[in-house]
Amino acid sequence: MSRLIRAENLVLAYGDRIALAPSTFEIPTGAITAIIGPNGAGKSTLLHAIAGLVEPASGSLSVPFGKRIAYVLQSTKLNEMTPITVVEAVRMGRYARLGFFGRFRPGDRSVCDQAMARLGIEDLGARHLSELSGGQRQRVFVAQGIAQEASLLLLDEPITGLDLVSREYILQVIREEKAEGVTIVGTTHSLDEARMADHVLLLAGRIVASGPPEEVLTTDTLSEAYGHPMPTTGKGQVLHDDPHHRPVETRHVHFERKG
Repeated sequence: MSRLIRAENLVLAYGDRIALAPSTFEIPTGAITAIIGPNGAGKSTLLHAIAGLVEPASGSLSVPFGKRIAYVLQSTKLNEMTPITVVEAVRMGRYARLGFFGRFRPGDRSVCDQAMARLGIEDLGARHLSELSGGQRQRVFVAQGIAQEASLLLLDEPITGLDLVSREYILQVIREEKAEGVTIVGTTHSLDEARMADHVLLLAGRIVASGPPEEVLTTDTLSEAYGHPMPTTGKGQVLHDDPHHRPVETRHVHFERKG
C-alpha cells in the first residue's frame, strides 16, 4: 500500500502548549485511516495540520502539493440566523473550483445534485439548515465535502451521535469514495468505527501505534493510550466507552484547499 502522507518527528503546538509530541507515521493512499484516542489526544489538531490549517512546530508533514483536500469538521454551532438552504450549502463545495467570479455550469449543478442524492437529502434542498435534524444537517455537510471532488477527504467524527439512517448514508458514501480512489482520514472515539478502517493511528498526545486495526487496537496499546487497563469480553475483544462525545449540532464545514 503506497503512502500519501508522511510525518517525521512531527510536533504540533498552540503557542507553548504541545498538542502532538514528536511523532513519525504514514497514511496510505486510497485507504480509510481512522485516528482514535482519548479526548485531548490531538486528533483534531492532526487533521488541521493535514489540511494546512496548523503549521508544524518542528519536524515535517508531507502532503503532496496540488492535492485537492475537502474537510468536514467540528466547529462552532451553526448560526441559526444565517439564511442558507440545503442546496446553497452543498453548492458552496464548488466555490473553490469556480473562482471568485465563477458561474455555475450544468456540470457543477449535476455534481451537487448527485452528492445530495447519495446522502438522501435531495428532497430537502429548499429547507433552511436550522430546520433540519442533526443527522440531516451532517449529511448536508458531507454532501458539500464530496461535491468538491477531492482526492483527500478529512472527516472529524462524521457519524458520532447520529441517527441510524444518517450513519448508514454517510458510511456508504465513505465506502463509495474509497472505491473511487479517494484517501479518507477521519477521527473517532469509537473502537467499532476504528476497526472498520484499513489503517489506524492511535494517539495520546503522540502516536502510540499505527498500522492495521488488528495490530493497533490491542489491549496493551489501548491501555497505554488511555492510561488505564482496558476491559475485554470473554473472547478477548477490548471494550471501551468514551464519554467525551460532542453533539452533532456543533459541527460545521470548512472548505477545501490545495497544497
